[in-house]
Order: sequence, then structure tokens, then C-alpha cells
Amino acid sequence: MHEKKELRSLVKSKLTKMSTEEYKSKSDKIKEHLCSTALWKEANTIAITISKGNEVNTYEIIERAWEEGKTIVAPKTYPETSEMVFFQINDFNDLESTYFQLKEPNVQVCLPYERDRIDLIIVPGVAFDTSGNRLGYGGGYYDRYLVDYQGHTCALAFEQQLIHGIPLEPFDIPVQMIVTEDRVYVS
Repeated sequence: MHEKKELRSLVKSKLTKMSTEEYKSKSDKIKEHLCSTALWKEANTIAITISKGNEVNTYEIIERAWEEGKTIVAPKTYPETSEMVFFQINDFNDLESTYFQLKEPNVQVCLPYERDRIDLIIVPGVAFDTSGNRLGYGGGYYDRYLVDYQGHTCALAFEQQLIHGIPLEPFDIPVQMIVTEDRVYVS
């Protein structure tokens, strides 16, 4: 547990050193790489988080999906039960600020979306290795959700988020693909 905490701090520290221009340029390249993959092209419904801080910018990816006629679903987490439910969002006004300044669907205006109707889940994380293993934010929401998920998974990351030796737990579920500004890693 201590090792995971140190790795999260190390990677987050690397990300804070990016300039605004570098962040934008790398996020744009990641978006272009993602949108050129077969997983993206074949997906009708894409599950994705709303980025914050130094995470790969997902706002432009979401806009691109809407332009292409894709359905976007975003996660709503329930910390009291450690559950996560995806809700369809049709524009950014469907979001509200929740704990830790997360942007999540407003359940008063959004409808829940069934797991088996999601074609591609873009799984967030702090650090990754090129085999698809990930170090998440520590809540375990995605590992629990992915247990019963039959569709495709990928992650978006800056190259500086790729590390060797991700500490693995028996319940960790790797993603099938990682998209960075430099290349696409398929596991």
C-alpha cells in the first residue's frame, strides 16, 4: 500500500512539471491517436471520465465523440457504497461538481446506462505499464466495475505516466490498450 502511495505521488509530481502548451499539445496528440484506433471507430457508446487537473484532457475527446454521433456516458461514484454507475450525458451542462471537485453526471437530469450497452470504457489511472496494468486513484471503482464487463477497455496517458513495476493485486484488471502522445500500446 505504501509503495502505491509513493508511486502516485511520484507520477503526479512529474505531471505538474508540464507547461500549459506541452499539456495541450500532448492531449491533442492523444486524442488524435485514440480517434484513429479501431476500438474508437467501432464503438457506439463510450464511457469516459471528465478530466481535471493534469489528467489527459477528455473534454475535446467527448466533443469529438458527439460530433461523430457517439453516445457518451460518464461515471457517478457513490463513496458510501463504493459503487459506480455510468449515466448518459448529452452536453457538459449535464454535469455537476461533487467531492474532490470531480465533475459527474447530475442524476436529476441524466439516465443511467447499462454496462452491457457500453462498447468502450476509457479507464482512468495515475500510472501504467505497457502491458496494460494500471495504478488507479485508490478507490477500486473501476476494478470492481470491470469484473462483469465484456466490452473493450483502454486508458489515456502521457508518456511520463508509463512506469515499470506497477504493484499488482489479484483483483487488478488490465486495460487492452494504452494511448499516449507518442504511440498506442496494445496488451
